[in-house]
Amino acid sequence: MSDTPYPPRPSDAPNGDAGRSSDPGTWLPSWLPSPRDDEPAQPDTPPAPAGEAPEQPVATEVAPGVRTVTAPVANFHSQVDVAIGVVDQLIIETRKRDVLEGEAVDRDTLQKQPFVRDAWTQAWQETLDPETGLLQAPVLVVVAPRAIGTTTFALRLLTEHTEPTAMLVKLQADWKTPSCARLPLDRGRAFQLDLKDPETDRVSADFLGSLEKHAVNLASCGSHLVLTVAQEVWDVVGLLSRRGVQVLRLTESPAAGALVEAHLRAGGHHEAAEEVTKSAPAMAQLHGLNAVSAVRAAHRIVAAWEEHRRLHRQGPATLQGTAGPSTAKTFEDRVLDTLSDWRGELDELFGDHVAVRGRTERSLVLEDRYLLLTLAVQQCAPVSRVSAGARRLQAEVESAGAEATAGSAPQPSFAGRGLRRRIQDVGATVDARDIVLFDRPAYGRAVLEYVWDNYEVMRTPLIGWLAKLAERPDPTDPVVRTIAELALRHGTREHLGKLAEVIAPDLLGAVLHAVVYDEHVGRLVRATLYQWADTNGNAPTVVSTCRRVLADSEAGPAAAKMAVVRLRRVARTTTDPAVRQSVLAAFEELAQGPGRTRLVTEVRTWQQGKLSSRSGSLAFLALMSVDTPGLPWLLSADVSEIDLQRALHELLGSPQTAVDTIPRITDWIRSCAGDPDSYVQLRDQLLVPLRGHRMFQAGMDLMQALRGTVTAQGVDIAEDFYQHLVSAPLHTLFTLDGTAR
Repeated sequence: MSDTPYPPRPSDAPNGDAGRSSDPGTWLPSWLPSPRDDEPAQPDTPPAPAGEAPEQPVATEVAPGVRTVTAPVANFHSQVDVAIGVVDQLIIETRKRDVLEGEAVDRDTLQKQPFVRDAWTQAWQETLDPETGLLQAPVLVVVAPRAIGTTTFALRLLTEHTEPTAMLVKLQADWKTPSCARLPLDRGRAFQLDLKDPETDRVSADFLGSLEKHAVNLASCGSHLVLTVAQEVWDVVGLLSRRGVQVLRLTESPAAGALVEAHLRAGGHHEAAEEVTKSAPAMAQLHGLNAVSAVRAAHRIVAAWEEHRRLHRQGPATLQGTAGPSTAKTFEDRVLDTLSDWRGELDELFGDHVAVRGRTERSLVLEDRYLLLTLAVQQCAPVSRVSAGARRLQAEVESAGAEATAGSAPQPSFAGRGLRRRIQDVGATVDARDIVLFDRPAYGRAVLEYVWDNYEVMRTPLIGWLAKLAERPDPTDPVVRTIAELALRHGTREHLGKLAEVIAPDLLGAVLHAVVYDEHVGRLVRATLYQWADTNGNAPTVVSTCRRVLADSEAGPAAAKMAVVRLRRVARTTTDPAVRQSVLAAFEELAQGPGRTRLVTEVRTWQQGKLSSRSGSLAFLALMSVDTPGLPWLLSADVSEIDLQRALHELLGSPQTAVDTIPRITDWIRSCAGDPDSYVQLRDQLLVPLRGHRMFQAGMDLMQALRGTVTAQGVDIAEDFYQHLVSAPLHTLFTLDGTAR
């Protein structure tokens, strides 16, 4: 409490004017200019010579209640809230609180990415100012169906038609409902934000109306914002553009063939692009695909091209086709295979099992359907593994209550066709070593998607079976890739929740890591991880996913920041000691590499009172594990921004954190025991927090942990700390072994 009396309220001051004061407790805002401390205060009027009356000030006309002061900020009326000349900056600083986070996007990199504008040419021109060539409205809202490429449209528009010096920032909508108060505001920025989640991103007329004021603020800062809104979350049908806010509608994607060609050429696959564009059947297969499907088709074509080149280098490739004779498969054949959805053939295979006169019956019995699914996942595996996988799938379906017309008893199975014949009937081959080859990756993917889409009751047992089929939680495992593709085919929070119920956290972490960077479903995954971080049941999955992201050498700064934020959230909310330890392990892994600076920031933010002590203390504990020659790394000049003694005092003062801190301190001391200078310097640093309030138990525990440790000169370190920490008169009361007399 301050001894300074309370300052008068504005109404208590004479004539409504309390004057200026250098006292920070006065009612005037502390950011008003004040005289420099090294300059004497100047009186308002010079003193009159002796014998003369003081000169009267010249009367000037001012508005009632207005006082003029000699300072850069000129006029104040009544109680001062805003000063003329700093309004814009004040708005910017105020709006930096609790705003959406984002990542910077490099303009040069974005301009080098493939882009096709054909279907968007007219809409593109509608957004531009004819005179300047820049965006005509500070806020642009692009409403369109999903998957036609609106995010690409928005980012490319900002790249080409905003000031070259403006920083491009892609925002992440971590909110429960759209709010203009959460939109960032800064000078020289070009913001882009996707609103596509039906639960959290619904755009109302009120939100669109509040964008008007935000547009004014953006314009004063020379910044722009482009919102890309999915049609199903747009709740203001028929509403026109408003002042400073332009609403634009897109209805179709660019031509799929042109998109595929652009992506192939951008990736350096010029020969493959030539082959695809001159193939009429391939272009016909591409016709009508939306932008997302076209980009995925380009990726599949690249895989087919690499496979074709690999087989071509090994010699002519002959594959056993379903028609019978061996034929060489050309690149066009592979492209058509990878682009086909195989629905006609699959409709026949998964149709009713009936005999039709005059044609070969192709409908598969239930056992063979299990087999086909197993082959679609494994592709190439020993025949025994394929058979075991099919049996496990059948057992999984039956245990889930699905209808099964064929049992798993040995006799009925033995009475049926032999396994080799069944494998051949579904399009695979078996060599002399009983190795099954199902060299039809596009067909296998189509089989899985067909079953997933057409047999809803199969989804849960299918996921459960795949989870048991996975040999390791590795994103390169075909089973992990299959789970990711299926679960996110119609990606929703419900599907991710179902995964969490069926799949173990470590395996699910590998699945989510495989898709967290996906431009279409990555945001859904990141938002779900953010929500799961608050629940103990799903926290292990969050930690597993984030540890994989932080260990990924290809993860960018934005991905690493995303992972740290969610680990921080887990640390703040979890009540499970095992989960807390796993977060600490993740931070320790991060501390061993370039990500160490993120932990330094965590600790600094914690010590500034802006962050939970749980995550900040875990970050500090992780930094204590950094091993360097001589003194601990935290005592080096590189981390001068961390208050070491304050952090140790807080950690040692709590029994919950002292148990993790003391072993690290003993490791420090033992590492310095051979160097007298380092040991003395470290000891003196540690004595400061150990002499603080509530440190008795921590000090005694530390000395007990140091029993038997000596310096190079033979000094007993526990005894040395005891002599420095315990006053001589108290030696008879508190012995080194911790007992009190």
